Amino acid sequence: MAISSQAENRPTKAQIKIRIPKQLHEEPVISHLISQHRLTVNIAAALLSPNGRDDGWFELELRETSQQIQNALIYLKKE
Repeated sequence: MAISSQAENRPTKAQIKIRIPKQLHEEPVISHLISQHRLTVNIAAALLSPNGRDDGWFELELRETSQQIQNALIYLKKE
């Protein structure tokens, strides 16, 4: 199926909102998306408390190929 292969490699973007549990506030989640999954990440909105008492969230725009975005989403679900 050459068509689906081409679609996976076509540049695209996705807007997602992720919750960051308080125990992961010190983890470099956004940095990992950029360095390990080679995504361009735009932070549209975010809420993280400085004292880490509550969960936080990020509203992100991810840009790259569909396959790279899918791999990043798999990573985020594991965290």
